[in-house]
Amino acid sequence: MFLQLYWWLLVSVLGALLVFMMFVQGGNTLLFRAGRTEEERRMLINSTGRKWELTFTTLVTFGGAAFAAFPLFYSTSFGSAYWLWMAILLTFVVQAVSYEFQHKRGNLLGSRTFQFGLQLNGLLGPLLIGGAVATFFEGSNFIVAKSNLIADGQMTMNPVISSWANASHGLDALLNPWVLILGFAVVFLTRVLGLLYYINNVNDAPIRQQARSLVLGQAVPFLLIFVTYLVHVMLKEGFAVDPATGVVSLEPMKYLHNLLALWPLAIVLLAGVALVLWGIFRTVRCESYNGGIWPAGVGTVLTVLVLLLLAGWNDTAFYPSTADLQSSLTISNACSSEFTLRTMTYVSLLIPFVLAYIAYAWRQMDGKKIDREEMNSSKHTY
Repeated sequence: MFLQLYWWLLVSVLGALLVFMMFVQGGNTLLFRAGRTEEERRMLINSTGRKWELTFTTLVTFGGAAFAAFPLFYSTSFGSAYWLWMAILLTFVVQAVSYEFQHKRGNLLGSRTFQFGLQLNGLLGPLLIGGAVATFFEGSNFIVAKSNLIADGQMTMNPVISSWANASHGLDALLNPWVLILGFAVVFLTRVLGLLYYINNVNDAPIRQQARSLVLGQAVPFLLIFVTYLVHVMLKEGFAVDPATGVVSLEPMKYLHNLLALWPLAIVLLAGVALVLWGIFRTVRCESYNGGIWPAGVGTVLTVLVLLLLAGWNDTAFYPSTADLQSSLTISNACSSEFTLRTMTYVSLLIPFVLAYIAYAWRQMDGKKIDREEMNSSKHTY
């Protein structure tokens, strides 16, 4: 049980970091509002362009950790709801191409075409990933049949354990309005974080002024949508698991009960929300303050982390099924063997060294802020 809780914590940390790193996507949706000229837009693109690979790497690492620790979740979500995940990956492919080719020689499509590709990824990427996270609370339309591993008393060659209950393979989740609500909350959050990152990373007075003027207009809808969804989650029926039998049932206000039972998470949630608000409103009110991305970023990680932990800890089905309640996945029935989890736990002890290297690399990349001089003198620009 400790190993299961530990690995759900690590997967949740990666998910929270991914949401924070999507400031790249959010910033790109506001290219033409934060940057008024072609030179300004190129500065903004190079600002986020230094970090887009870290965002994609975090997404891949999240998928890898989920596969290793909770293979049944991976095969059910990534294998059965593949149209949703293919759509997400396609938007990231569009992003990579748009960064690399917009100013290449022989570009017949023009830079505006690839800038539109960045905006498309910036909108659809957070929307779809936010929607995928919402399914942890709203449920998905799948069926798990482990008996398919054995047919007529013999192991089958091509067992299909998980299957989607309809032909949409995950896209039907977008028909749930609450899934879209959390998706749009993530969209506006990434736009806020993107603006805060521009203010911190681009050393240009007009861009900082333009970005600062846009922050409040993105923060207000984010806060309204997020608070609406948070209240909905706290009051809705949740998917409770009987620890003795493994039977899944609906429990009124399950996630509120989780928050009260795991009361330290409530403190972390309040701290996370407070940090996000502090980063936003200090940036808006103080024209000399350019570091709002850091409190808002830390607050984002803490808030998303708590939500993901509430979805999986305290005898809760983290990937519930609306087609068959007993097919719902928990950290107990979806995890790897104890030997696998224990072995991976030893490897995870290297994580602090990896994080130290990432912090060092980030500091080196941001050692010199983006400015107009660099755009005119450096050959290593997008």
